[in-house]
Amino acid sequence: MSIRHLDTLFHPASVAVFGASERSASVGGTVWRNLLAGGFKGTLYPVNLKHTTLGGVEVYRNVAALPEAPDLAVICTPAHTVVSLITELGARGTRAVIVVTAGLDKATKQAMLDAARVHTLRVLGPNCIGLLVPHLGLNASFAHIGALPGDLAFVSQSGALVTAMLDWAASRGIGFSHFVSLGERADVDFGDMLDFLGSDPATRAILLYIESVDESHKFMSAARAAARNKPVIVVKAGRSSAGQAAAASHTGALAGSDAVFDAAIARSGMLRVLTLPDLFLAAETLSRFRDGPSGALTVLTNGGGAGVLAADEASTLGVPLAQLDDAMLARLDAVLPANWSHGNPVDIIGDAPAERYVAALEALSNDTENAVLFIHAPTAIVPSAQIAQIMLPQVTTEPRRVLGCWLGDGAVAQARQTFRDAGVPDYNTPEDAVRAFSFLRTYRMHQVELLQTPPARSAAHSPDLPAIRAIVGAVLADGRELLTEPEAKALLAAAGLPVVPTRVVGASADAAQAAADALGYPVVVKILSHAISHKSDVGGVRLNIGNASELREVCTSMLARVRELRPDADVQGFTVQPMVRKQHAHELIIGASVDPVFGPVILFGAGGTAVEVLADRALSLPPLNTPLALAQIQRTRIAKLLQGYRDEPAADIDAIAQVLVSVSQLLADVPELAELDINPLLANHEGAVALDARLRVSAKKPAGAANFAIQPYPQHLEESWTWRGQPVTLRPIRPEDEGQHRSFLEQLDPEDIRLRVFYSRRSIEHSELARLTQIDYAREMAFIATRHTEGNGEETLGTVRAAVDPDNHTAEFGVIVRSDLKGSGLGRRLMEKMILYLRARGTQRLVGTVLRINRGMLELAADLGFQETDNPGDPDDHGTRFVSLELQPTTRPDARPG
Repeated sequence: MSIRHLDTLFHPASVAVFGASERSASVGGTVWRNLLAGGFKGTLYPVNLKHTTLGGVEVYRNVAALPEAPDLAVICTPAHTVVSLITELGARGTRAVIVVTAGLDKATKQAMLDAARVHTLRVLGPNCIGLLVPHLGLNASFAHIGALPGDLAFVSQSGALVTAMLDWAASRGIGFSHFVSLGERADVDFGDMLDFLGSDPATRAILLYIESVDESHKFMSAARAAARNKPVIVVKAGRSSAGQAAAASHTGALAGSDAVFDAAIARSGMLRVLTLPDLFLAAETLSRFRDGPSGALTVLTNGGGAGVLAADEASTLGVPLAQLDDAMLARLDAVLPANWSHGNPVDIIGDAPAERYVAALEALSNDTENAVLFIHAPTAIVPSAQIAQIMLPQVTTEPRRVLGCWLGDGAVAQARQTFRDAGVPDYNTPEDAVRAFSFLRTYRMHQVELLQTPPARSAAHSPDLPAIRAIVGAVLADGRELLTEPEAKALLAAAGLPVVPTRVVGASADAAQAAADALGYPVVVKILSHAISHKSDVGGVRLNIGNASELREVCTSMLARVRELRPDADVQGFTVQPMVRKQHAHELIIGASVDPVFGPVILFGAGGTAVEVLADRALSLPPLNTPLALAQIQRTRIAKLLQGYRDEPAADIDAIAQVLVSVSQLLADVPELAELDINPLLANHEGAVALDARLRVSAKKPAGAANFAIQPYPQHLEESWTWRGQPVTLRPIRPEDEGQHRSFLEQLDPEDIRLRVFYSRRSIEHSELARLTQIDYAREMAFIATRHTEGNGEETLGTVRAAVDPDNHTAEFGVIVRSDLKGSGLGRRLMEKMILYLRARGTQRLVGTVLRINRGMLELAADLGFQETDNPGDPDDHGTRFVSLELQPTTRPDARPG
């Protein structure tokens, strides 16, 4: 149901507490006292069968006795009363309920949801602490302490953590816009909260404590939408490995692991931290320094020891310190004493007067790519408050470049407050400041990944899907799930991946020798058995066999060893392949599996037989394109080796990335794919080749683009159309359309822009263009009409956009065509495509706001079946009209708009 009626939950005009009492130890009594003490300005109704008044306030016996339907009800009564209360409240007109009550069994929870759904009533809980909205004075919880008003929202799955965090934050003066305990998340969950808070103007940043995620599609879509608007910072419990020991592949063993959650965080543009204090550390940085530089750090300090602490922490966290070039050193020499540090950290010496700080910052101002960490230890030379005041013009210059760290307590309290009041992020220790800067760097990387929206198919080579489906079909028809090595390699080859040629022979030395003689020595021999996945574990792999006699001896001993270690295994024979010798080669692993929460996931890392020992790997959620694949590679330690060192040439990283993209495409195209390991993938400066592969398929079809946690670019919606005798493409907008979208907007007449409420002149700014071209297709759709220009160019002729509410009930549209093409039918065609698309996805209603003088749009809307009315959002009639179209009519199913 998403955000429907959540405004009533968080901004009620009236609240009823069921179970309100005078008992100090009761939950209902605590909730009632908290509501009274919070300063809530709305109406409060206590409900209890055993009381007539509470502190002079009339008590009501039941729902029917209430003088009105309360906007919000808080249920603190026994579990067996919950379903009947929700039924009565829903019928009375209440649209939001907090179920504090614990102990509801599965059947009762389902009955509660069924009763609520009839009336679209929202339920927070059960088994939750409740919620607080401090700026409304609303404390509908049984927490032991209230919350200060502020602009951070905190949402927690743990009730105990809510009370602890309230206590911790109050002692530090940290305020909140919302403080929410989700409890068992029967209805309102993290996805709903992200949807609501992502567009809440009172919330600057969203903080989440998560133990588990249920609906990954909903969670990821909401997270990606919210993370485009404001920082979303997560602490997740359960970082220990939860691998599946029975998995057939190394990658499959990571299904359900914490590493998959990390991959989801990266693709959703959020930031994960490991501790609760780091939530606030990161929030301070991202909310105040979100647009600041994140390349490297320059430490400016009046104390050498503090600078060393910062440098040590930077080294530990992989935060680069900026290199001071000759020009920068000369500028600093000109304003600093001769005994300054002449390096980074920049130690301006403890006797520095206020003017020296200003001069040093001015000297560093030309370095716009890197941030400055200012560290000050109090001295008797000049008061810290005076230094803070004189530095304000520089530290508040946009874009912000300075992070503050005032060491000490009382002596620097005023200086610290001066910085904070001016919006400068401030930290108590150098280590905190450096760690916060590392959060910013990680957050920026995740924001880059958020903007990538690849299609399901983006590999350089088109796969041979009939051949792939034939292999999968034959394996499943044989009653198997595990592919043999030859089958796996044949499937990878059909997918366009580079594989080493492999011969399949019977279980005899003669057959193996014949194959080896044909291929040429040296060769590799492996045992072939449907029952043996990890061949090296039973001595079923032998490399670098140089001649026929050695090969015959290997085959005989290998068969004997397998019979001894796996007498249950049916041996079909051997595989023989040439021994691939690649100079300067690296052994890598690329894999895929299906996570029980987030669906298909892709692995990259250091490979070989020691893959588990090295544990050097990075996971990503598909779909992948080349930039995302390259980013995944860079998150591993082996990436540094792949870049070359000393006499070792750099590996062909683009070739490795293409293998990752091809695996992503396999996951989209082959729903039956359950697990995949390519190990080793041998890569050097000449390219990459798969030496061995393990695949498992399943008739349950756990993969496929439909099961991706992130919806890929909807390539299937592209279509060609002949317009004015020339081909025009109608397709969803893509991130790479930013340049041509800018040109399109720049060609619009000012009058056409004025007639639109969808665009404005500021949309030519990069940030707005990014918002328009980098969309979440699960929440929004924009179709553009394009045609080719000379060469390989393309131009945009028109666009239509619809933003769909999270409930998929109402979509708001905007349409515009190039000014010189008005009246050509292009706008109608774009609108028809959008209408058909929204009908297919089940959206109920399409609406728009149109200026009265925009007669062309109003006439087109009427032709398409829209109803025109007064604009309910413009009660003072500023010259706008409201148009709406019901998208799911009860007329003929084949009826076509227009």
